[in-house]
Amino acid sequence: MSETNGLMEKVVSLCKRRGFVFPGSEIYGGLANTWDLGPLGTELKNNIFQAWWKFFVQSRKDMMGIDPAILMNPKVWQASGHVDCFNDAQIDCKDCKKRFRADHLIEDALKDVKVEGLSLEDLKKLIDENNIRCPGCGAKNFTEVRKFNLLFQTSIGPTTANSEPVYLRGEIAQGMFVNFKNILNSSRKRVPFGIAAMGKAFRNEITPGNFIFRTLEFELMEFEYFIKEDQWEKQFDYWVKEMKKWLELIGIRKEKTRVREHTEDELSHYSKRTIDIEYETPFGWKELYGLAYRTDFDLKKHQEASGQDMSYLDPETNEKFIPHVLEPTFGLSRTILMVLLSAYDEEEVEDAKGNKEVRTVLRFKPNVAPYKAAILPLMKKPELLKKADAVFDVLKDEFALDFDITGSIGKRYRRQDEIGTPFAITVDFDTLEDQSVTVRDRDSMQQDRVKIAELKDYLKNRV
Repeated sequence: MSETNGLMEKVVSLCKRRGFVFPGSEIYGGLANTWDLGPLGTELKNNIFQAWWKFFVQSRKDMMGIDPAILMNPKVWQASGHVDCFNDAQIDCKDCKKRFRADHLIEDALKDVKVEGLSLEDLKKLIDENNIRCPGCGAKNFTEVRKFNLLFQTSIGPTTANSEPVYLRGEIAQGMFVNFKNILNSSRKRVPFGIAAMGKAFRNEITPGNFIFRTLEFELMEFEYFIKEDQWEKQFDYWVKEMKKWLELIGIRKEKTRVREHTEDELSHYSKRTIDIEYETPFGWKELYGLAYRTDFDLKKHQEASGQDMSYLDPETNEKFIPHVLEPTFGLSRTILMVLLSAYDEEEVEDAKGNKEVRTVLRFKPNVAPYKAAILPLMKKPELLKKADAVFDVLKDEFALDFDITGSIGKRYRRQDEIGTPFAITVDFDTLEDQSVTVRDRDSMQQDRVKIAELKDYLKNRV
């Protein structure tokens, strides 16, 4: 992988140009920090999720998946602490009216200063004493630092007067906690076991605008793993290793990741130990995934608030206890960005005439690539198009395919390289005679002649 200048700008440009990610509501001027996944971005997202689901859920005996609702009884968020504790420190510029997270404002200006655990007053003091300026207009005219709750609030009811306030979920974990007993009673699982879910979450937060890294709505993949208290350290180490295996499976560059331990003063109110797996982005080391030991906080709080028994009865020992929980959390939206950053490459190559040019390649692992192969008729001749359709039909039930007839074959190769398609399959005039196609490898650019009858197995062995 070559290091490139302006990597983030190049990836953002490619994403729009090739249909991975579009600005949200663009024809109306957009909505800050909202993005729409295009055709290729949707395929990439689905492939990452399906790989995650297979790795962490379907291939394990101790894991089950659910699909919890986005809207929940507001008492859930009271019990979990989100209504009282789910806050950011907000500060506004009085001159340009832009809003910032106070801790991010300080961290960007003072690289080595730790702000975790500081009071609102101490954050404001740091900003004033260090003459930190507004990134928007350069002024030093800030409001006081205030608490800003991250939950999006909406209402249920036919009229405003009769409506009842509810929240869009700020995380998907609570859906798994409130369904703990339902899962236990319907599945007869024994501790240790996990409940997994994937879906949208919403946070009304002040975002720095680093593309899809931090957005108002995003998708999470996570599971709650229920254990006995004395198992937590062993299980914690085990899940760190499993999370690292997952990074390798989807092509996240190992040398760009690190594990960071949370200090005691930055731990969430429910956590006894938390680590982040961080990725070195073009805008610094940022959290990609997290692993938290939530103790028995959540189940105990829901038991207290609901009056429902959330304990587990061990069928072998007759011991009754509230399980403790480990929570690995995977940001799906962030994973898409890090997979793109890890896959992006540029290299100098020679064209057919010997002229040097830059080849842009997304070196996706085949399991997450939007298309596994592209069918390319050499020319727009009826007999070649008909044969290419037949090749498409042979493969379509097994593989996601592109079918491209626009431009020269060289330009189509470059287009497929740029969207990360592992294999390009050319149907030429010899195909009509020998029933074989030319298969070009994206990374090596080497070409093999393969019988159409053997093509499915050829691809299966490589993707």
